Amino acid sequence: MSQTDKLIQLFLSHPVEVRFEDVRRILIAFGFEEVRSKGSHHTFRHEDGRMQVVPKKEGQKVKGIYIKQIVKLLKLEE
Repeated sequence: MSQTDKLIQLFLSHPVEVRFEDVRRILIAFGFEEVRSKGSHHTFRHEDGRMQVVPKKEGQKVKGIYIKQIVKLLKLEE
């Protein structure tokens, strides 16, 4: 099982929070690029126009609500 597959399984398990680096890895694996970083908010954009803002809390964690948004954005539950 590849690292991306493991990250997908992690995201589908509905965690309370995930490391920011894991969020960055999965978004980049799906063709997003980080276009802006201001304070604790990072903006990722796909070439087809989709965007996702990812705020970090306590330094390096991303809350579960944003993980749910990313799962929907990437259509992982279909």
